Amino acid sequence: MSDSSNFASGKGDKDENFPVASRLVRPELRPTILAFYRFARAADDVADHETAAPEDKLAQLARMEAGLRADSAANAEGAALRRALEARGLTDQHALDLLEAFRRDVTQTRYADWAELMDYCRYSAAPVGRFMLDLHGESRATWAANDALCAALQVINHLQDCAKDFRALDRVYIPLDRLGAHGIGTEALGAAQASPALRAVITELAEQTEALLAQSRRFAGQIADRRLALEVGVIQALAESLTRRLMRWDPLSQRVHHRPVEALSIALGGAASVAVGRLGRIFRPQAIGTPG
Repeated sequence: MSDSSNFASGKGDKDENFPVASRLVRPELRPTILAFYRFARAADDVADHETAAPEDKLAQLARMEAGLRADSAANAEGAALRRALEARGLTDQHALDLLEAFRRDVTQTRYADWAELMDYCRYSAAPVGRFMLDLHGESRATWAANDALCAALQVINHLQDCAKDFRALDRVYIPLDRLGAHGIGTEALGAAQASPALRAVITELAEQTEALLAQSRRFAGQIADRRLALEVGVIQALAESLTRRLMRWDPLSQRVHHRPVEALSIALGGAASVAVGRLGRIFRPQAIGTPG
């Protein structure tokens, strides 16, 4: 299996839980975002392929890196992203960090504790937001809030898909120490319905995710680009809603993902909140005695 199409899942940007190159983003930047997304999607499909041998997956990820670095013949997605990044004067480091995460997905199927999971998120999630910030010319002072939001999004996906990941890939992102503290093992993820112990674990992790989202709540206000700030507000609102659902619902037996109408309503609320906040800063009354 030497071509990305051999690993393709058929999943595209419209199938993701969170918006990709949405209409909120400046039109001239969307082609670069989509090149980055297609590279990441192809690498994710490689790592998650249910029947390919680990050595074949690692070889394909190496070809993707070669295409990204210089060899256009090695991989189409890598070469396309390299051209897009060069046209914008952007680094390839964020894409290389993602490849590190996908290699871990091939070689590591368990995470000992929250710290180990957060280290994984540093490579699997944070680079996506950092790329978007660099593309928009934003200050790297925003990276801390970005990393918190991206890590939260990653954990939300892990919790939503915990049963599927275990059954299809024997991959468990729920930290083993949390399972052990509640007297259960990874086999609990194979049940048709979560046990009270597993529900307690998921709730604890959702609460930690809520703490990450509290850190990222200031993120949209730190962003200079109005349209990107609105996009971040949408994502923050969707993430907060999903986290609340994970505290109440069972991802093994219930649908946690938003339905389209639900997602649209939440997204509009998130964008409106950011818009009102930005207007408030523009029209905030000056203190008495302050020069006009």
